[in-house]
Amino acid sequence: MSLLARRALAELAGTAFLVMAVVGSGIMASRLSPNDPGLAMLENSIATGAALVALIIALQPVSASFNPVVTLVEKALGLLDWRTASVLIVTQFVGGLAGTVIANAMFGLDAAALSTHARTGPALWLGEIVATVGLLLVVFGTVRSGRADRVAFAVGGYIAAAYWFTSSTSFANPAVTLARTITDTFAGIAPASAPGFVLAQLIGGALGFMLVCLLFPAPAPGPSVASALSAAPTPDRKVFHEPRNS
Repeated sequence: MSLLARRALAELAGTAFLVMAVVGSGIMASRLSPNDPGLAMLENSIATGAALVALIIALQPVSASFNPVVTLVEKALGLLDWRTASVLIVTQFVGGLAGTVIANAMFGLDAAALSTHARTGPALWLGEIVATVGLLLVVFGTVRSGRADRVAFAVGGYIAAAYWFTSSTSFANPAVTLARTITDTFAGIAPASAPGFVLAQLIGGALGFMLVCLLFPAPAPGPSVASALSAAPTPDRKVFHEPRNS
């Protein structure tokens, strides 16, 4: 299997499991705590943050962005070409949709049902901008400062916290946002609300990119962002390489 194919498969599987964690834990939380939305969100946020840590650690040697905005920023930083970025983004969206279908099915629901949970308005859009800027700052700040081995814990902790301090409960991911339109459960978002969230995430992505460039104009010595989030060699890790034509 080629390097790009393995990276695409890692992004598909990782995004699918991330969405299963978000949607599945949301369904479970709403069933276990039907009269306590605060407790249900606590359960949802802990499960999501923990799953992110585990998935990034497991898939980091291959590819572990799980987020089109992160992938676009990698492209803007010159770490990916357009072909690679496009393939990874497509697989992230496909993986997210598959994750929702599987989560719904696991809990005996229709495989896909459009959400009726409206999430709209300037306050929530601002929340998504803030959530996305913060996510990019955590991801790229951790890696570009030479602490790539900590990115999984930084991202998982940030997302668990951002559930609570942002008005939107921190989607911060277009693939996850689209995937959550086809579950009419605790974690769902109405299809009509999704475009506003995605636009806010893209704005947050642009602002986050500028902030990262200002704060970390050059990566610290050691693994690059590409090696931290995708397949690249590090001193103590073996990876497989595609043969290159001389």
